[in-house]
Amino acid sequence: MAIVGTILFSLACLLLLRLVQLLISVRKTRNTSTIAPRSSPARTMIVMGSGGHTAEMLRIVDRLDYACYTPRQYIVASTDQTSVVKVIESEIRREPDPANQAYEIITIPRSREVHQGYLSAVATTTMALIHSVPIVLKSRPELILTNGPGTCIPICIAAFLARLLFLNTKCRIVFIESFCRVRSLSLSGRILLFIVDMFVVQWPELAQQIATSRENVQCFGRL
Repeated sequence: MAIVGTILFSLACLLLLRLVQLLISVRKTRNTSTIAPRSSPARTMIVMGSGGHTAEMLRIVDRLDYACYTPRQYIVASTDQTSVVKVIESEIRREPDPANQAYEIITIPRSREVHQGYLSAVATTTMALIHSVPIVLKSRPELILTNGPGTCIPICIAAFLARLLFLNTKCRIVFIESFCRVRSLSLSGRILLFIVDMFVVQWPELAQQIATSRENVQCFGRL
């Protein structure tokens, strides 16, 4: 029993050290001017939300060079049929030929319904996380794009855990705070600020509030 206890304690210490190292690494600024061009496309996972979140994210996705961000996987809440339709329309506009399309839509349970209490949301988010883990492990995304819908929380946590356990060390998470967030972060933003690789805000006032403590915060203006 003493040997087992020692082994478990050692593993716990190693995991804690890995967690500290990873949190420090995602905290540092990503200088995009020094990043070497990729020689292959990045497997990209895009988390959609409902209403304004979907509209904002599709505007961002429309600016991407699809050849560099492929294949694309869109994560949609199981009750959000509107986003499914919008994604399909967007992809067809860019590439009408089904033979050349390189995307799929994956649904997961919704983390939190509108006006749902925070306590009950813990249970629904946990259920969504359970569904997200195998999706992330199977897909092995190299880039996750999200702009803050509740659906992004289980996906980003699953990706962070996979990176923590060396199951997918290539994955990077970019969180783009909604345009309507001028002076305060969304709940998703407050939760994920510490584990994403790049946290983008669209208002300088908001960037000034959080950039003093987080080096991974960037402000590019309205996207």
